[in-house]
Amino acid sequence: MSYLVLARKWRPRQFGELIGQEHVVRALSHALDSNRIHHAFLFTGTRGVGKTTIARIFAKSLNCEKGPTSHPCGECGICVDIDAGRFVDLLEIDAASNTGIDNVRDLIDNAQYVPGRGRYKVYLIDEVHMLSKAAFNALLKTLEEPPPHVKFLLATTDPQKLPVTVLSRCIKFNLKRLTLEQISGQMRHILGAEKIEFDDEAIDVLARAADGSLRDGLSLLDQAIAHGGGRLLAGDVHSMLGTVERARVRTLLDAVMAHDSAALFEEIARIAEFAPDFAQVLDELADLLHRIQIHQVTGASQANDDAWIVQSAQRIDPREVQLDYQIAITGRRDLALAPSPRVGFEMALLRMFAFAPNRSSAQGGQRPAASVAAQGNSTSKPMPNASPVGSASPDSRVESLPSQAPASNKAVGVGDWPALVNSADLGGAVRQLAMNAVLLGVDGNVLRLGVKALHEHLVSAALVEQLGKKLGEAMGSAVRVRIEKVSEVVESPADTQARVSADKQREAHDGLSSDPAVQSLIETFGARLLSDSVRPLEN
Repeated sequence: MSYLVLARKWRPRQFGELIGQEHVVRALSHALDSNRIHHAFLFTGTRGVGKTTIARIFAKSLNCEKGPTSHPCGECGICVDIDAGRFVDLLEIDAASNTGIDNVRDLIDNAQYVPGRGRYKVYLIDEVHMLSKAAFNALLKTLEEPPPHVKFLLATTDPQKLPVTVLSRCIKFNLKRLTLEQISGQMRHILGAEKIEFDDEAIDVLARAADGSLRDGLSLLDQAIAHGGGRLLAGDVHSMLGTVERARVRTLLDAVMAHDSAALFEEIARIAEFAPDFAQVLDELADLLHRIQIHQVTGASQANDDAWIVQSAQRIDPREVQLDYQIAITGRRDLALAPSPRVGFEMALLRMFAFAPNRSSAQGGQRPAASVAAQGNSTSKPMPNASPVGSASPDSRVESLPSQAPASNKAVGVGDWPALVNSADLGGAVRQLAMNAVLLGVDGNVLRLGVKALHEHLVSAALVEQLGKKLGEAMGSAVRVRIEKVSEVVESPADTQARVSADKQREAHDGLSSDPAVQSLIETFGARLLSDSVRPLEN
């Protein structure tokens, strides 16, 4: 027996087997069960979303020996013949190859005869927008007032090309593109039933390549299984499609976030060996950045998120995520204008380097990667044993250096914290954590930092570890960071900064409002001072 491709073998034969399109199934089912069936239906949507499949199931529902019903038996002679494509009263017409008026006249002439076997004679016209203007005109009268035993099912991928006179005579259903989750879920179901080995990344790549079309996805799945010798593995799928493995794209983004140009260009060279589609690589980068930002905003993982997404969300500034995303999609658009796709790709990534916020250049034009395995007895949640500033034990109170940053192994005191934060090489979310913390005390090599309940969302294991490493580098000795809760009245560096800014703003406003020239304008012309427009002068 010849091999039956997956798209045909797994074509739905009941409304309940359809993937997506619930809005269409619900309307058709109600119409069948209440016997309120219109004579003409139009199904629109992109390729491979189920237009023809729904039309065939509907034809079977109309003619089933136990119908009309929204649940055809699938066992009677009529159902079997429709599934096999040999039912004489279901006439499928490809308008792409039968565009002329003569073809439509033959259809109209045959419509007057009663069905040979079924309850209704069903005309399924695929790609109906391809009919000529004369053919449409010939069809209109029959389409508006067909014999009672005739139903018209029209399908098209381009409804804008249909005359309004045809649209007005049909009930229209717009079929939606399938989501990645719907396509990947069906692929997993099929592979499980077919007992074929697969991995999740391979499924995700194929679902994305399907571009909303389940039929396209199943065709690619057939090809990938053959390419992999009966298995479905990510490496084979990437090789077949010319795409880049997810791990390599993540390595690229790791290098960008670490500002490590050497690592970045090493990975670009490895990727270039596979002659990839660099536009697709930028798409993958943009998708990763989107998932990272969603996690940062909502604080919750999506179904397909993993530890890398969660960790990246904690160690990259949300502003940088937005900027890099914009650079990725703009770079993709501009690839055609670059001297070569690789040059355009490299320049997009270098643009991420150049415009990254809160980054300072290190020697050699690169910045070492932030370590997530730094020393520290850190925790992802604040410690419950809160203590106020100055409550550290006497042996942990050390010399204070208020006027400058702590120097190469000197002791650090509570008052040194703002200077220490400013002297350390902190950026992004790590700096936000430090600016909203206070130094409670020092126990040996342990820095006890307090964080208010308002800022608990900034605390995570990865950020605490990075903070410990950066502070150790600034102090010249290895330190650990422990997070504790503190009272809301404690003032952090960020609070101090906000208070000083507010004082400056108030002084600027008061000074301007008391200026004689401003007062004269107010008295003479009834002018008023817009507080939001006042800005203090920078020193």
